[in-house]
Amino acid sequence: MSVVAFPSQPGPAADATTAAGIESAAGRFLDSITTATTRAGYTETLARLTAVTGPHHQVADLTPEHYAAVMDRWKTAAAATWNRHLSALRSFTTWAQRQDLLDTNPARRLQRRTPARRGDRSIPRTRLETLFNDPAHALRERLLWRLLYDTAARAEEILSLNVEDLDLEFRRARVVSKGGAIEYVHWATPTARLLPRLLAGRTTGPLFLADRRAPVSGPRAPASADIDPATGRGRLSYPRAEYLFKTASAQLDPHRQGWTLHQLRHSALQHLAHAGRTAPELRAKSRHQHLASLDRYVRPGEETSARVTAEAGPIQPRRPR
Repeated sequence: MSVVAFPSQPGPAADATTAAGIESAAGRFLDSITTATTRAGYTETLARLTAVTGPHHQVADLTPEHYAAVMDRWKTAAAATWNRHLSALRSFTTWAQRQDLLDTNPARRLQRRTPARRGDRSIPRTRLETLFNDPAHALRERLLWRLLYDTAARAEEILSLNVEDLDLEFRRARVVSKGGAIEYVHWATPTARLLPRLLAGRTTGPLFLADRRAPVSGPRAPASADIDPATGRGRLSYPRAEYLFKTASAQLDPHRQGWTLHQLRHSALQHLAHAGRTAPELRAKSRHQHLASLDRYVRPGEETSARVTAEAGPIQPRRPR
């Protein structure tokens, strides 16, 4: 009598082994992140980790050498960039340890870098207006920059906006703040004029869209909430938006390095402070929890120094008639 074996079914152990591969685990970790811009930034770091180790490398076998090879890509980058990618690796490590996929800490030999102290980080208003009104830049970028400056909001908050969050009548938008609270940010007339042009009749989906259609599968596939249902394009990511702003602003930056998106928030608050707005007013605009947090934004900078020097000179410059 012949015996025919039934096809074996994969048990829990096999499933766990498959899930412990870097590519699969990274996908699960990214799915657990609800903030779209954070997920987009971490995706870049974990894609590099997958490339270094191979997609099927076991999470349990990660070593400090693997993480060092990942971070080697950004060894010459600014301290903020280095720290951002290191934070992604550390977050993935913490998640993997909680999932019982990893017993060690492969990031233990890597250290955060101290950003170089900079004086005045605000961007002169005249140069900002040049950027905002230059038709050489795409409408999406000019609106994003103007909206960040008008609202003095964090870049993550604005990039996470959906069309449904906009209140065009009252010139405001509903954002999820850094602490998770629901708050409103407000914009002025120049932004109000540009918004309908960008929307072009759209009523749902991310406000700022990427240039290409989003992948529908794999570790780089975004969540359905981050895809425009009409075009299939994904949400514009923070790294891409930052790159475009730095590239565009490098021509106006005296150091030719370009400015960061966060400097738009800094500039807005400092310009309001120079215009005589009180600390409580600035706090309402920036939505900081503590007044002390505003000190780094409203500290007098280069423009104040130039004005004081000019006013103190023995010969006052002539005013144009």
